[in-house]
Amino acid sequence: MTGPILHLGATVTCSHGGQAIPTAPSARVLLNGLPAVTQASPWTVAACPFVPPAGNGPCLTANFIVAATRVLIEGQPAVLQSSVSICAPTSTPLIPVQAQTRVVGM
Repeated sequence: MTGPILHLGATVTCSHGGQAIPTAPSARVLLNGLPAVTQASPWTVAACPFVPPAGNGPCLTANFIVAATRVLIEGQPAVLQSSVSICAPTSTPLIPVQAQTRVVGM
């Protein structure tokens, strides 16, 4: 898996269109002047429009479960545009729509 490394300025949405933001990006590594994101950082999801009839609610938080294997940031795997994530409570993935293109990881 290769791809651009995500940073605080990347556009990431839940599967339903809610905006996702990392809550603890790395303050020590900057990409285009913005903090890079590691697998350890939880994400919050705002304005997810999904309201299922079963009542498990819209996407609220997310975590990346598969990230870079060769690039570490502060000892944690970097999150790539191709990384795999899961939202809670809906179990749907996050979708990285746009990321910086200068730094690529594996």
